[in-house]
Amino acid sequence: MIKHIVMWRVRGDTEPERHDNIERVCSGFNALKGKIPGLVHLEVGVDVSGIDYACDVVLYTQFERAEDLAAYATHPLHEQLKKELDGVRTARHQVDYVVN
Repeated sequence: MIKHIVMWRVRGDTEPERHDNIERVCSGFNALKGKIPGLVHLEVGVDVSGIDYACDVVLYTQFERAEDLAAYATHPLHEQLKKELDGVRTARHQVDYVVN
């Protein structure tokens, strides 16, 4: 199994703008559930810590194999979502790791 974790800071000059962008990210990724082969688990979370160095949103996904993660990366639904969210983030961090 391979786990794919992505964290974002989102753009927004005001709290309502940031909140709207957080909701866009969350709803966009939640809409992918059950639609991409090999994606066995998808969870989106919003930071509640309020710490100034925390990311705003985290995506936690699991795939059976590295090939499934690679297919997800170029899947048309994922590619479309990336286009829709273009300009929403100010920072992005990613970790992929294998669990035996």
